[in-house]
Amino acid sequence: MDDTPTACPPALDWIRRETETLGFDLASQPKTGAMLAALVASKPGGRFLELGTGTGFATAWLLAGMDGASSLDTVDIDPEVVEVAKRYLSDDRRVSFHVMDGDAYLDGVSDQFDQVFADAWIGKFTQSDEVLALVRPGGFYVVDDLLPQSNWPAGRQDTVATLVTDLERHGEFVQVALAWGSGLRILVRRAAGE
Repeated sequence: MDDTPTACPPALDWIRRETETLGFDLASQPKTGAMLAALVASKPGGRFLELGTGTGFATAWLLAGMDGASSLDTVDIDPEVVEVAKRYLSDDRRVSFHVMDGDAYLDGVSDQFDQVFADAWIGKFTQSDEVLALVRPGGFYVVDDLLPQSNWPAGRQDTVATLVTDLERHGEFVQVALAWGSGLRILVRRAAGE
């Protein structure tokens, strides 16, 4: 079976070109994007959060899976990379870009989300408990880049192992680890009382 995504978002080629020009090597992989699109498609009228916009790879996939009544907040501190995402995706009324520190964004949010994609240090390696609390019952928390990557700094494998151990202690979520793409972990919050 060929598991390579074939129906890519239209803006992805343009985003990829500019990402390469910038030398930005932290963009999500297509398999991760395809999974994100499938997950958000399961939540009609959903509210979604992406921590780590980057140049908009995953943002484009999320938008491709969302229905017209859904909304996406995407957060990143780096205005240079977010500008690429905005150039190709900001015409979509369903997305709101927040160019700010993730800590500051999290301090100001109290609503819950149907899916959180934590693709930044904040929300993945720090403040994961706070971010997990933002996931609605039946909602998803998704992290990627859990398999060794060529661009990892020294010590990242230990950081990932600590993250996985920390996530596994959350019994209020059903979890699955996937050795697919860059390595995914998907958590689904159980209904209250289960």
